[in-house]
Amino acid sequence: MLVIIKSAPDTPEGKRGIKLARDMAADVCLMQNAVYFSQKERLEGFCGTAFVLDEDARLRGIPSADMEKGVKEINYEELVDIIMKEDKTAGVF
Repeated sequence: MLVIIKSAPDTPEGKRGIKLARDMAADVCLMQNAVYFSQKERLEGFCGTAFVLDEDARLRGIPSADMEKGVKEINYEELVDIIMKEDKTAGVF
């Protein structure tokens, strides 16, 4: 399962999206202001795969060096491929 999150880490929606992904052992795709979750120590305890849209991170000034180890940077085409491969997709929070 993939959970798509667009809300920032300090919002109830962003926190709810991460909690849902943790509870369901799902992967997440971070887009728009949710890319701030990709920064070091913001995904504590998350054990799924975290994808971040590279363009959204770049627009918000988040370089790869500031991202948590294991976060995978993807583009929109790769996101479409991931969504097509998943059996379920939930979002956007």
